[in-house]
Amino acid sequence: MSHTDNDEIEDSSAPLIEHLAELRTRLIRSVIAFIIGIVLAFTVAEPILQFLLGPIEATLRQLGDPSPTMQYTSPQEYLFTLFRISMVFGFGLAFPVISHQLWRFVAPGLYKSEKGAFLPFLIASPVMFLLGASFAHFVVTPLAMAFFLGFADVSSIFANLLSNAATSVSDGVAGVPAASEPAVVPETADGIRITFFGKVNESLDITLKFIVAFGLCFQLPVLLTLMGKAGLVSAQGLGSVRKYAMVAILVLAALVTPPDVTTQVILFTVVYGLYEVSIFLVRIVERKREKELKEQGLWFEDEPDTENDPMFKEFDEDDDEPEDDTSRNKDKT
Repeated sequence: MSHTDNDEIEDSSAPLIEHLAELRTRLIRSVIAFIIGIVLAFTVAEPILQFLLGPIEATLRQLGDPSPTMQYTSPQEYLFTLFRISMVFGFGLAFPVISHQLWRFVAPGLYKSEKGAFLPFLIASPVMFLLGASFAHFVVTPLAMAFFLGFADVSSIFANLLSNAATSVSDGVAGVPAASEPAVVPETADGIRITFFGKVNESLDITLKFIVAFGLCFQLPVLLTLMGKAGLVSAQGLGSVRKYAMVAILVLAALVTPPDVTTQVILFTVVYGLYEVSIFLVRIVERKREKELKEQGLWFEDEPDTENDPMFKEFDEDDDEPEDDTSRNKDKT
């Protein structure tokens, strides 16, 4: 192999090494931002947990539990729950930095028009995810908790003690059991009482699943509009498969929501509305692309329909007329 060939190989490999070094730098910065986000989120993990469990607390109080209580059954469970919250919300805090690093890595390889198409979707994606997460937390989760907890007697044992144990006046305060009278669990003769003692990690798992599921569902307009921008889907094509989309959304509603008709109808209405919004946005993208191509002189109208156009039919009829005898004789000659 000649010296020139070696130089060509080294020159061709240099850009790849530069790209890998750039990727490593962006990844390191993203990981550092993620770690900082986890640390910041861990400092407020307990208030976040109280916020996430708010729908369960409200449902328990509505069902008659004066002191909603949750438990954990292993020494490390509560700490791991807080760490899990820290990872999820830490990623949310670090997402602006991570998306900026992603943009800085991808942008040099894009054309100006591609940059203008990609950047809005990078901004719209977290916004739509937050809308979906908020809808899940404030609408879907309370309905789901009311449905699940409505099947059991959720009155805690503390409520039974307060309502059935003998009370007396102690230290001038009415309704407080006397210090000399120990609290006694009242006897029952009507079977086993089913009481809800929720585990922290399991209750949080349900809440986070709803948040992630609806956050991803709200990405539908972003995804379909981006595909329409790339020419992978069209408004006409999306409109032609509406009935299949409705079936798919109904199946999705049955999978990610409790077997409650109200919750399923709400999810179906919202997601199908997002599908119609996606069709509208794709149509706007198509019109904008058509306008740009016409300005550049690159847009070509569809070929005329020669089968249904009367003008072309007349020419076809003239061509189909039988030849006269003179023409036939000339051909024979």
